Amino acid sequence: MTGSHTLTETENQVASRLTGQPIDFNSMAVVSNLFRAANAVRNHLERTVLAQHNLSWTAFVVLWVAWVWQESETRMVAEESGISKATLTGVLTTLEKLGFTTRRRSEKDGRLVIVGLTAAGNALMQRLIPEFNKHETELAAVIPQARRDETADHLRAMTNFALSSDQ
Repeated sequence: MTGSHTLTETENQVASRLTGQPIDFNSMAVVSNLFRAANAVRNHLERTVLAQHNLSWTAFVVLWVAWVWQESETRMVAEESGISKATLTGVLTTLEKLGFTTRRRSEKDGRLVIVGLTAAGNALMQRLIPEFNKHETELAAVIPQARRDETADHLRAMTNFALSSDQ
């Protein structure tokens, strides 16, 4: 459901509005439903898993990046998180207040800021990742098990294409 209209109603309305236009409706459906699915999944995970830890989606992604790559420069954390450095500054301020991250000046170059997780941040991620994955598994269950690798490969290919065509 998108607002007060179902996905089918919305797609039918779009098709009627674009009648006669040289539109690839299958491609439009893939991209628009990918966008809808991403937003719906994000909102679901924020409500069901992240809210109980006082985390937004963006804060979780920043924690994830800091957990995966450990200590990293802010520009890399922002890039890997898909956010601006300005947004990262606000998120890190919140995460520091919660006791999950630290920032320090680089010893090699004082202009650079290094982000790391605290012991509490690491402990949170150790607890949170299995819980988060339980919900990921429930969400992915709508795709037959035998098609999940293929689906993930298609999504990776779309992501890689979009990223490479931006350069």
